[in-house]
Amino acid sequence: MTSSDVQAQRAKHGVFFAIAAYTIWGVAPIYFKSISHVPAMEVLAHRIFWSFGLVFLLLLATKKLNRVVAAFRSPKQLMVLGLATVLIGFNWFLFIWAVANDFILDASLGYYINPLLNVAIGMLFFGERLRKLQIIAVAMAAAGVFIQVITFGSVPWIALTLAASFATYGALRKKLPFDSMTGLWLEVMLLLPVMLIYFTWFTGSATSNLLLNSWQLNLLLVMAGVVTTVPLLCFTAAAQRLRYSTLGFFQYIGPSLMFLLAVFVYGEPFLADKAVTFVIIWAALALYSYDALKTHRQTRAAARALRTSAENTHGNTPTQAR
Repeated sequence: MTSSDVQAQRAKHGVFFAIAAYTIWGVAPIYFKSISHVPAMEVLAHRIFWSFGLVFLLLLATKKLNRVVAAFRSPKQLMVLGLATVLIGFNWFLFIWAVANDFILDASLGYYINPLLNVAIGMLFFGERLRKLQIIAVAMAAAGVFIQVITFGSVPWIALTLAASFATYGALRKKLPFDSMTGLWLEVMLLLPVMLIYFTWFTGSATSNLLLNSWQLNLLLVMAGVVTTVPLLCFTAAAQRLRYSTLGFFQYIGPSLMFLLAVFVYGEPFLADKAVTFVIIWAALALYSYDALKTHRQTRAAARALRTSAENTHGNTPTQAR
């Protein structure tokens, strides 16, 4: 098998892992709906508890615990990770609460807005230069939100908060050297004491005592760790096999599945205010994706031309020497 065959095989596996990751994230509302009678903070606590144990076992199995030890040698990086952890913990809580309270459409909108917000953050805080179509796409997204606020008097606060918290979390994590698995374990480790205090002293729901729950409910609560960890591992595997620009085209699977679940399975009303905002955001994302695809093709064409030129130059060298 040639190196190009190996790369093609890795790319196929990468596509599979990318589809798996974003599909699991997209259908996650089904899981959280099934335990919507459990308080959102309690579900978050279970998400932390079981992720902590599962990821720890994975770190042991892959012999990556040394990376965790190395992380504690940099208190400054841990402080930045602590801030990122607060953001992702809040993001998880709000998503769980939104699903349980029939705001899946708002959650879907938030994750549609997220890639455009990432572009804006890259420009504002990382000095990244935006192409013209990217600027137009971001402006369209902002216009969609403003139209909803001005025309209909409703602020899509759940969508905006989910998008802002996740985009800011991503920007902070971009500055840190931790791989996905190590970073996730450090995050749940930092959240673990808070969740233990909450679970010990502040929870008083009927589902808080696992000994009184049915085994089916307890199994669902334990699955919170799997729902958190498996898509992240699939995403990491995809990122290792695909170009990041290619991976970006799969990110709309998640919010699209959420949208379909909200409208056609859970019957959330798709009213005029949401419809206008969604249509504008979809148009902005279409423009953004077109620009990304065009740039990707131009980059590949330029790389091919450079490689061909180098091969021709190399092939002509002996003749010129003679």
